[in-house]
Amino acid sequence: MSQNAIVIHPEFAPGRRILAVSDIHGNLPFLQHLLEKVSFSPEDILVLVGDMLEKGPDSLGLLRYIVQLCKTHTVYPLCGNCDGLVLNFFETDSLDESFFARYLPQHPESCIFQMAREAGYEGDPTDLPRLRETLRAAFPQVRAWLSKLPTILETEHLVFVHGGVPSLEHMEQFNRWRCMKNDDFRGQGHSFEKYVIVGHWPVTLYHEHIPSAAPIFDWDRKIISIDGGCVLKIDGQLNALILPTEDSKDFTWQAWDGLPVYTALDAQEPSQDSINIRWGRSDLELLEAGEEFSRCRHLETGRELDILNSYLRHTGDRLWCEDSTDYHLPVTPGDSLSLVARTSRGYLMKKNGVTGWYFGRLADKLGKTQ
Repeated sequence: MSQNAIVIHPEFAPGRRILAVSDIHGNLPFLQHLLEKVSFSPEDILVLVGDMLEKGPDSLGLLRYIVQLCKTHTVYPLCGNCDGLVLNFFETDSLDESFFARYLPQHPESCIFQMAREAGYEGDPTDLPRLRETLRAAFPQVRAWLSKLPTILETEHLVFVHGGVPSLEHMEQFNRWRCMKNDDFRGQGHSFEKYVIVGHWPVTLYHEHIPSAAPIFDWDRKIISIDGGCVLKIDGQLNALILPTEDSKDFTWQAWDGLPVYTALDAQEPSQDSINIRWGRSDLELLEAGEEFSRCRHLETGRELDILNSYLRHTGDRLWCEDSTDYHLPVTPGDSLSLVARTSRGYLMKKNGVTGWYFGRLADKLGKTQ
């Protein structure tokens, strides 16, 4: 894999709508439903801002779907770090001992194993040289497609890159991997003259108090972060950033999360001083175990709250949790809410990409009260 970023400069014709989607992670149904929701057509331009593969259930099926979509629609797939890992496995054994020997046993859903199963590979899954030889022979077209993926797409007013860039000058000289895997990009203090659209870092990681998977618009710095945590989060969603034209500043967005939708019947005020316990900052101390919830202390903040037992995780002696919150959603009767979890105490719901608790009544699409 080339060490330098591959930068392309396509011409987007005036009047064509532009859609940007990132971090699909092998979730083909989410992409299909999202494209249907936004009425994607051959008149539109779709930019896939990396991490199409890995973590999800059907990376190989998604890849084939995108390849076919490129033949009938205007689609620009960009390389993310997860896509780059699959390409790296094809290209070299340099990461076998330092990465793949550890990564692959932890990810049986990997696109690498999906291809191996389809190729009829029955050898030792830890025999990486033999596995690589099998994939090279069976999937030369996949290897070639991945190797041609650009890192950065730049137009007159826009830049699309999976992780981020330090500047817009001489981008073809940047290290390709650092453009793809650029953690906490919004926290690095960059500002740009063009809008820079990125994925990679789930946007909820930026929120200290309220869990939100909605795109973040840093208008002053011209950074737009769109990774909704699809596959990675229990309540994750796939976001589509929508621009009416290449030179428009009228950004909107739509999302798909696959959750059932209900209508709220009762009003609820938002809670104050809530917490968003998120990946990398989720270590807990168990205070009191319960049948459905357990009282825990969040070690980073010292806050105490009840966590769903189904969200608790143990890694050795470490206790941590999936993204959790004590936030109460602001709700007006008639609001549409997506159901994340139904509990004896209330409902964990989503509203406009924000997750929180709702303690009122719900009606389903037929008007039946919950």
